[in-house]
Amino acid sequence: MSRPCCSIPGSRRATNTAEKIVEFEKRLLDQETFHEMLILERRRTERSRNPFVLMLIRLELMYPGMSSNPEFIADLTRKLFRCTRETDIKGWYDDRRVVGLMFCGLSAVDGNGSRGTLDRKLLDELRPYYHTDEALERSVSFHVFPEDVEPSAVFSRPDLSLYPDLTWRSPMSKSARFAKRAMDIAVSLAVIVGFLPVLLALSLLIKATSKGPVFFRQERVGRFGRRFVMLKYRSMYHKCDSRSHQRFMARYIKAAGRECAAPAESEGEEPVYKEKNDPRVTPIGRWLRKTSLDELPQLFNVLKGEMSLVGPRPPIAYEVECYDIWHRRRILEMKPGITGLWQVTGRSRTTFDELVRLDLKYTREWSLWLDIKILLMTPIVAITGKGGY
Repeated sequence: MSRPCCSIPGSRRATNTAEKIVEFEKRLLDQETFHEMLILERRRTERSRNPFVLMLIRLELMYPGMSSNPEFIADLTRKLFRCTRETDIKGWYDDRRVVGLMFCGLSAVDGNGSRGTLDRKLLDELRPYYHTDEALERSVSFHVFPEDVEPSAVFSRPDLSLYPDLTWRSPMSKSARFAKRAMDIAVSLAVIVGFLPVLLALSLLIKATSKGPVFFRQERVGRFGRRFVMLKYRSMYHKCDSRSHQRFMARYIKAAGRECAAPAESEGEEPVYKEKNDPRVTPIGRWLRKTSLDELPQLFNVLKGEMSLVGPRPPIAYEVECYDIWHRRRILEMKPGITGLWQVTGRSRTTFDELVRLDLKYTREWSLWLDIKILLMTPIVAITGKGGY
């Protein structure tokens, strides 16, 4: 006579434990979803101006092998959910390597991203996982959005942990980046060689009509805050004071272009958002600016890889200091360029907000064909001189 089947208590406990581990692991968002939530929260903050804190816990700095231990992950997840609010977002920032927590809906945080008692409670729960407090400090980091630093340092030391979508997943694929770079090099070399007589003639004309060097060198802010020296044909008198331009740009950016447009010269003419009668500009320089020929030396910046043929215009550091939170995306999402949507659609007749929206639209809709269309339109705009000052 056969015995009735009976369950083994130890086996049942093991099964229950495994089920609980799987349940807790599922409570953490996967890496892709967590990054999407991080992007969404950045967009919300750009509108609401309420900061959020991204907390990162690097598991590789804990005990060796812990990140592949499901029981450890379940225990860590349990503690994270116990010490945080339901509205806080918890997931994998880097799958099986870094756990991320987003503390949203905050009115204010201190300079280190700490929220006081809540964070101390959470750190106390994590402390048993580490040999020393120093190891805990190296493993856990806080990142505030928007970056809570002095304006001049925002893009000289950008916190790229807040932008995994840009640093890990470029808006363009590897093959697309290669194609764009190949076109940059090929077109730049072709223009430099083909227009060499024109370049020499312009150099002689500048040198003969005003004192000073042929080229104007100015530090600009590139993608991710990388500084580089941009070249232009000198269109101003040598050693001019830049303070008037700095004041004008501050009004232009902060007022979103509404209060700093130069008045129309005649009835029915559109206002422009650039200094039309800048006394620093030479007579030849005025023509160079109107036709955009002063930009030709930037082809050498393109060859060096500091710029692209098409992209957002690289700003001066004092312009970046006046940027609103959402304006910053224009120098984060794409390498700066000589020409772009702004140059072929409105140039100096667009407000700064419209300029930024055009730059962001270009990033969203980028394709090699779009670059080609903008490059083909640029000479037409340059010849007509519409919007150029």
